[in-house]
Amino acid sequence: MRLAAMRYKNYVWPHNPRVYTIAFKRKMGAREVPFGQYNLQDLGPSYRIMRGEGEFVGEGAYDELKKLATVFYSEGPGLLVHPIWQTSNAYFVELSLAQEPRPDYVKYTFAFWEGYGGHSTGTTVTGTQTSTGASAESSQNTSGSGQWYTVVRGDTLWGIARRYGVDLTSLIALNPQIKNPNLIYPGQKVRVA
Repeated sequence: MRLAAMRYKNYVWPHNPRVYTIAFKRKMGAREVPFGQYNLQDLGPSYRIMRGEGEFVGEGAYDELKKLATVFYSEGPGLLVHPIWQTSNAYFVELSLAQEPRPDYVKYTFAFWEGYGGHSTGTTVTGTQTSTGASAESSQNTSGSGQWYTVVRGDTLWGIARRYGVDLTSLIALNPQIKNPNLIYPGQKVRVA
């Protein structure tokens, strides 16, 4: 199975990182009570941390690292699209080299911390037809209206974004109900405007 490329903000990895881990954390409070006992209090889940390592190989290895570093230096969170894991709003918090300098090879490590903003997906859908024969739909809900597309076999979010003239990152942001943008299914509704 060929995986889609990992993406963050406007950067697309030329090939996916070799290793990555995702750590889930839960904050706990501990309170001691008499006779060596204690009470634990669940303070809820904390941010997730995604760490990984990869390499750039070939003539443009350092140029590729410079592109990644430029994204690292841009402020604020961005959309992190992992090849298998769900898409998340994340901060790029760490980027480091992990080898001796060589002209055609860069080994690097990175870390992202997931931010949380929450989302709502409550919509009511009604159908219409577009001139291309593809099924596009309009939606009405309390926050306004939008145009929706019904996924057919063979569709990808990249292809849908191209068809409707929408930037892929914007399309992913319009569809928080899609947890993994690399996995969409026939019959699924994708908001395109």
